[in-house]
Amino acid sequence: MKVISKKHKTASRAPPLLVVISGPSGAGKDATIAKLKESGYLFHYVVTVTTRPKRPGEIDRVHYRFISDEQFQKIVGTKKLLEWAKVYNNYYGVPKDEVKKALNSGQDVIVKVDVQGATTLKRIIPEAIFIFLVPASMEELTERLNQRNNHQSASDLKLRLNKAKEEMEILSPFDYCVVNPKNNIGLTVSKIHAILSAEKCRVNPRVMKL
Repeated sequence: MKVISKKHKTASRAPPLLVVISGPSGAGKDATIAKLKESGYLFHYVVTVTTRPKRPGEIDRVHYRFISDEQFQKIVGTKKLLEWAKVYNNYYGVPKDEVKKALNSGQDVIVKVDVQGATTLKRIIPEAIFIFLVPASMEELTERLNQRNNHQSASDLKLRLNKAKEEMEILSPFDYCVVNPKNNIGLTVSKIHAILSAEKCRVNPRVMKL
């Protein structure tokens, strides 16, 4: 009879994953996460707190938790954010307790942050899965940014595009790079599904330490 030692015996259920999705502004992070939800993949999405104004169609505590600068600074003072940063003159932060609670309950967790935030999280939680989302081309990114906010000035658009170019050269914190082509978000989601399925089959699984 073949005996399998406890050391090499695989767990019946893989531990929960913490997935960090990042990329330049306009890469399609929100749309990709929404499509992941629709695809049937079960996960807890951590709603980021931010001081930026709501965009048309956004819902408080669904897309972001919209708060004032004063409220944000109070949260920072209590050290309840896993990471926080100032991006385009607005503050963004990831609630620490929400991440810990979801992981402790056995749920996979998805966090969406900018590239600066992903770099910070890589230092704090290197065991997480870091996915960098990019458009197929700079032309496509320019089109997306124009469609998303027709009221932004030419200088604002130029600032975002220049920052995007810089961010697309910072790949060292990431485990995977996924191209998100125009009008084919299903392909993007299928690639992320494949990444997460492979991660669930690791012989030495990632164990989140918070």
